[in-house]
Amino acid sequence: MLTWENNETTTCTECSRKSEMFNYLSPQELDFITKHKYEIKYKKGEILKKQGTHLSHVVSINSGLVKMYIEGYRGKNLILRILNSTNFIGGPGLYFDQKHHYSVMALTETNACFIEVQAIKQIIRTNPDFAAEFIKEISKNTLSTYERLISISQKQIPGRISDALLYLSRDIFKSNIIHSSITKNDLSELAGMTKDSVIKILREFKEDGIIKMDKDIEILDEDKLIKISNVG
Repeated sequence: MLTWENNETTTCTECSRKSEMFNYLSPQELDFITKHKYEIKYKKGEILKKQGTHLSHVVSINSGLVKMYIEGYRGKNLILRILNSTNFIGGPGLYFDQKHHYSVMALTETNACFIEVQAIKQIIRTNPDFAAEFIKEISKNTLSTYERLISISQKQIPGRISDALLYLSRDIFKSNIIHSSITKNDLSELAGMTKDSVIKILREFKEDGIIKMDKDIEILDEDKLIKISNVG
């Protein structure tokens, strides 16, 4: 029986930054979630979730930008996804071994709500619409991961960088401007290559008039990026 009470003044009912999944909850269910969540602010570079630790809470990103990544061998990381506000983070360990199978780090100042796992599971058991959306979200995230793995394993370096830039432009920033909060190191972890290779390809893209690089990266010719991505 869950008894922990939250002292936050912002309730899930009032919040305009919650995941779209929460639109399928009744006012009573939102109040229930409010009683079993807490909110934390993170600075850039701070860890929200650590791979291998116990999964006691799921996370809803209220504001900011985070990266979800697997910690690989010899200190090499692979970014699975970049997440922004309203994104929801659960994980395969939720119904398996109750462990985090990836880490999550703040790329900018980030505000996130941590919701007790047992509270979410209780809602899933009693609300079929929410459960369906929860499964849909997991499926969408899984497909996104598959796409990243195909790009990394089957495409040449220019194709990987093109995919990474298109992904950031379309899905994260929804703009042809990729903010400097995404570093060259982040791009290397997203594309599965070395930082030096990323810098080399970006320089070539700049010389070819495909992108403009200053503090941010601006995509000038999306059609060329798509062609490079398709060629692989």
